[in-house]
Amino acid sequence: MTARPFKSQPPNSANGTPYIAASDKTPVSALKELVARLHREQHKIQDLLSSLGFALRSFNNLNQFLELIPLMAARVTDTEGGALVLLKPNGHIRLEQIHCQDNQACQTLRQALEQASQTITAQGNEDGKLALSSEQLDRIWASFDEQVNRYLNADIQLFGTPILIKNVERGRLYVFTDDLNYNWTPTRQKLVRLVADQTAVAISNDELTVELRKKERLDRELEIGAEIQLRLLPRQCPSIKGIELAARCQTASRVGGDYYDFIPTNYDQLRPLGFCDNKYVDENKAFVPWSVVIGDVMGKGVPAGLIMTMTRGMLRAEVLNRHSPARILEHLNRVMYADLENSNRFVTLFYSEYDPKTRTLSYSNAAHNPPFLWQASTHSIQRLDTAGMLIGLEADSEYEDAQIQLDEGDTIIYYTDGFTDVANQHGDRFDEENLIEAFKWACEHHQGSQVILDYLFEQVGQFMGAKNHNGDDMTLVVLQVKSSE
Repeated sequence: MTARPFKSQPPNSANGTPYIAASDKTPVSALKELVARLHREQHKIQDLLSSLGFALRSFNNLNQFLELIPLMAARVTDTEGGALVLLKPNGHIRLEQIHCQDNQACQTLRQALEQASQTITAQGNEDGKLALSSEQLDRIWASFDEQVNRYLNADIQLFGTPILIKNVERGRLYVFTDDLNYNWTPTRQKLVRLVADQTAVAISNDELTVELRKKERLDRELEIGAEIQLRLLPRQCPSIKGIELAARCQTASRVGGDYYDFIPTNYDQLRPLGFCDNKYVDENKAFVPWSVVIGDVMGKGVPAGLIMTMTRGMLRAEVLNRHSPARILEHLNRVMYADLENSNRFVTLFYSEYDPKTRTLSYSNAAHNPPFLWQASTHSIQRLDTAGMLIGLEADSEYEDAQIQLDEGDTIIYYTDGFTDVANQHGDRFDEENLIEAFKWACEHHQGSQVILDYLFEQVGQFMGAKNHNGDDMTLVVLQVKSSE
């Protein structure tokens, strides 16, 4: 576009080359000189553009590259100077760089561009923060052109071309001259646009680099979050009198919302052998009750992981009060209700306590997938379930207590819905029926909680297929009653 109308070209400069009088030189010598001059001009342009390309590849600092742009634009067009104007994210236009000889034309152009920028900035402040829609961009640049024409002297020829990034005008590159005989040939206009395109590439590359660095920082933060979350889950199953435990949590993303835990109901009765191995011993009281918990935060990723962490801390503190499972869930719901309501997320939770002395499992359910119990004596499977709402859904939710007597060989699996929601390449879900069938077969043909756990994960993996990826976290805990001897 042109910020000022072009001057018509005098007859003696049709293509921007000074006219050579025929009376001074023979036609042949004049033609040879003209060809040599054109070759020199061509080599000069090629050298300048080559230098510009080298700078684009070499400079790591965008500002250093932008300093060259007005100079390059002026040299490839044989004008007095050039100027680079950029549009900032807040809708303000700023004179980024200018290169010109220290003369009146240069001072006039600088003042015109700066005054136009200040005027547009003042208008932007009155309107508030500008959303850079295409219509608003058009208005901004139209207003800027109007202001430049108002401040610029009539004896200065100015040519401007847009700097386009993803079809959005992000700036202008100007070249100017006060030579009234100067002609804006199509070749010179193309050269200015070429420099402007290189500028757009440099700005776009710099923005991509910034976004890449942000992504790298975010990835690192996610790695730290995943590492912290992994450390919050039990590093290995505790040794509990009369039962054998196995557990695995397989997250869909680096940070998941599934939760399982093993919590001693009385820390005073336990003397830890060491923090790293997570083993406990009590010579006098070997029948310490333990809580086995599994839960699922609605959603995935970092928000779900943060809520899972909050749930873990609050539940572990609540267990020490030695209330019944239903009362523990009621207290947990009341404490977490306000935070969960604000986040628009909820938690399903199945809480159980196993007493090694009586082999009794007491439990209460907050809308989680009911665990399955395999009774070895009858070779039958039943659900362990009670009525109860999601944690965080209602402040005054009530929960129910239930108990069941376990015998040697009885096996329980706690699982999250990611296990049954797994789909194969045809879109069919694994669902509860397949899980029950696989669980029953495993209990009839395998011994040991870890073997059963590995078999169930293997069955789910075969159903899903090697090329498919589960979109939800999968968690499984297996509890099997062993001989008390």
